[in-house]
Amino acid sequence: MWNYFRDVRAEMKHVSWPSRNLTIAYTAVVVIVSVVTALYLGLLDFVFRFGIEQII
Repeated sequence: MWNYFRDVRAEMKHVSWPSRNLTIAYTAVVVIVSVVTALYLGLLDFVFRFGIEQII
């Protein structure tokens, strides 16, 4: 078990972590894409629901 944790720690030293600014930029992109997708799907839901209600 101790060997495992030692190996994990050694591997974590090899990880290339993104900078703070890059992390903030990527987070902003994810939030914006999520909001746009939610709005798009909400609009489609509204249009299809309205269409089905008109048919029924």
